[in-house]
Amino acid sequence: MAGQSSAVAAQTGGNVFLRMVAAISTVAGWCSAAMIVAAVAITCQMIFIRFVLNGSTVWQTEAVIYLAIGSTLVGLPYVQRLRGHVNVDLIPISLGPRARYVMALFTLSLSIVMVAIMLWYGYEFWHLAFERNWKSDTIWGVRLWIPYAALPIGFALFLLQLIADLVAVVLKIDKPFGLEGR
Repeated sequence: MAGQSSAVAAQTGGNVFLRMVAAISTVAGWCSAAMIVAAVAITCQMIFIRFVLNGSTVWQTEAVIYLAIGSTLVGLPYVQRLRGHVNVDLIPISLGPRARYVMALFTLSLSIVMVAIMLWYGYEFWHLAFERNWKSDTIWGVRLWIPYAALPIGFALFLLQLIADLVAVVLKIDKPFGLEGR
């Protein structure tokens, strides 16, 4: 059975930390949207050059790929703030308030650990590309540390939003899973 979730955007209350993280996540969302718009504009330019001017393109496909991946990673915290990630809320809805609270603490803590691991390895990969001055094997030859920066940036911002979500649940500013008590 498909339906709308009753979850709402993460609450910040009067907490300065939560409001700051929400603002950072919102800026990340705008940056992600700008990357998507740039990718669409570059795609349109590439189509015009290829099919109207009958010319060749050099950098456009690679740039669009990097922008699409970067927008996905940088957009993670904004989607988390809006509770837009795909989830199955059948179990949290069926649990009582106390069990839902414990489950929220467990899942947020586990998510924080997993994203921290991804951040660690993402930073390590970015740093390796930067240190060794890796370049793409294309004519454009972009320095790969530039697009790879989306890995540590995206995961760091996502980790920050997950920590803020955990803090909001622990301080009772936000409801577990964004669900009202049932």
